[in-house]
Amino acid sequence: MDTPAQQPKKKFKLRMPGAFVILFILTIVAVMATWMIPAGSYSKLAYESSSSSLVITKPSGKTEKVAATQEQLDKLGVKIQIKEFTSGGITQAVSIPNTYQRLKQHPAGLGAITSSMVRGTIEAVDIMVFIFVLGGLIGVVKASGAFEAGLLALTKKTKGHEFMLIFMVAVLMILGGTLCGIEEEAVAFYPILVPIFIAMGYDSIVCVGAIFLASSVGTSFSTINPFSVVIASNAAGINFTEGIVWRIVGLIVASVFVIWYLHWYSKKVKNTPAFSYTYEDRTSFNKMWSVASGDSEEGSEFTFRKKLILILFVVTFPIMVWGVMSQGWWFPTMASSFLAFAIIIMFLTATGKYGIGEKGVVDAFTNGSASLVGVSLIIGLARGINLVMNEGLISDTILQYSSTLVAHVSGSVFILILMLIFFVLGFIVPSSSGLAVLAMPIFAPLADTVDIPRFAVVTAYQFGQYAMLFLAPTGLVMATLQMLDMKYSHWFKFVWPVVVFVLVFGGAILVAEVLVS
Repeated sequence: MDTPAQQPKKKFKLRMPGAFVILFILTIVAVMATWMIPAGSYSKLAYESSSSSLVITKPSGKTEKVAATQEQLDKLGVKIQIKEFTSGGITQAVSIPNTYQRLKQHPAGLGAITSSMVRGTIEAVDIMVFIFVLGGLIGVVKASGAFEAGLLALTKKTKGHEFMLIFMVAVLMILGGTLCGIEEEAVAFYPILVPIFIAMGYDSIVCVGAIFLASSVGTSFSTINPFSVVIASNAAGINFTEGIVWRIVGLIVASVFVIWYLHWYSKKVKNTPAFSYTYEDRTSFNKMWSVASGDSEEGSEFTFRKKLILILFVVTFPIMVWGVMSQGWWFPTMASSFLAFAIIIMFLTATGKYGIGEKGVVDAFTNGSASLVGVSLIIGLARGINLVMNEGLISDTILQYSSTLVAHVSGSVFILILMLIFFVLGFIVPSSSGLAVLAMPIFAPLADTVDIPRFAVVTAYQFGQYAMLFLAPTGLVMATLQMLDMKYSHWFKFVWPVVVFVLVFGGAILVAEVLVS
């Protein structure tokens, strides 16, 4: 009698949960933290333009108006030039040194788990609308068939030189990061570049590396980025040009490293597709992002109409960068700009001999928007976590405790510990400008006590916070991974060497700044 064949035992494999589950767990952890971490707050200082005065908000909630003068700032121990407030250089409330007070515990209730998610999503409505418009624009361009025809033409011309495109994109993203902190805005570049990278034989890691990773490296080594180094320098009471030579040297070395790393990985994937860290998900990723033929009867022929549609689509991005860098655009204005171009492209796609009609373009727009709903919700949920911690009054307590860790130590030890503190704070406060105005007025004066330049504190803030933002689920990374349907574990496997590089190389620069000064 034959014995039945034994079924192989299934091995238990720990799987990293998806973006939504990770953020849900972190929301619960944040709620629990408000019960365990003591509540407390610094007094906050803000400029009120309507009365031309400084408003002090005490931990108790009471407010007091004082004259907007340099003497008042000096009296408060806030080492910032008054013009930074009156000119609009600093628009958020800053912490006043030596004013921390313990407060009555303010724990979040069970309902905060869901209410913070809702309120965080409402707060993120500006970027969500931008993403919906972007998705709609992509949907219409795909329906026109312009993507497919353009890709066929491009792949023929770049055959054998595929990495040049990655190189150029990475360089542009690095420059965008160091000059204006282009990270959230970089979401707009995935739809135009990901199909191209797929057609060239690369994987989702290469796509995120060339866009998100490169722009984040640029921001980590910001030179004149107004949203990080400029506002942090203002809040530290120094000119942002102090230490710029160190940052430029660091940027050059970091750029060489990240481009080499992208070249190494992309070459491996190109030669051996199974090497890809996301190889198991390649089918679903390609199905989601590879360009299929549109409904147009023109097929894959690269006609004048398709060329015009692609030109209009591509031109929206340099216009966006110009608007952000020189005109102070934010997400509502960017969304309006993208919508204007979307309407023109919808008209071109709907009309003419091969037009798909009014219903066709409207369906394409709505379907494109719907495809990015998950990405938008991720951004809102991440903001909800910060709401829980801020309303639980634990963020300032963590900041106060951190400041005691670096008191009365030598300069080199001080700056390295401070970088690691900013690494942790980057998880709690993922906003670069938000962390700058909260932390700089507290930490910058401590630099004076150990005789090191304040610009070194600004540099430590950049390296520490942005090394965390490569990883932090509370930042932009989860929205990026959700957009490309990439597992966090796959991203971590790729990005951890870059995080180590930023911390080790950044630490070396910080020690050099301390020793040379």
